[in-house]
Amino acid sequence: MSTELFWLALTLAVTALLPFPYVLNRIAVRGLGGALANPSPTDEPLAPWAERARRAHANAVENLVLFAPAALAIHLTQRGDGFTVAACMLYLLARLTHYLAYTFGIPGLRTLAFFGGWVGIAMLVARLLGWV
Repeated sequence: MSTELFWLALTLAVTALLPFPYVLNRIAVRGLGGALANPSPTDEPLAPWAERARRAHANAVENLVLFAPAALAIHLTQRGDGFTVAACMLYLLARLTHYLAYTFGIPGLRTLAFFGGWVGIAMLVARLLGWV
């Protein structure tokens, strides 16, 4: 397995774990039955931090759609090196920071972390296009 695939797998695992905090809040607020039920407009709202965590997770999934194919393409074209590994590491670190900053309500850091993830993807795409 290439190092880029390792970081992609780690990113997938982290993204899969991101819902757990807000799901636990949903259980605490609505009970297990309410958490398992279909959503309803009359549902008790989640804690503000849990709602932010839910949105941060959705954003992570949206961005994974860009990162995953770029990392896979690097692997398939065998264009990986220290630069692309750094891009993958940057992406994961930025996405974790984004999730935490969004969940804890730190807007400036959230924006910087989002941009950091974007830079990681841009680095991979630049390598694929032969720009670096």
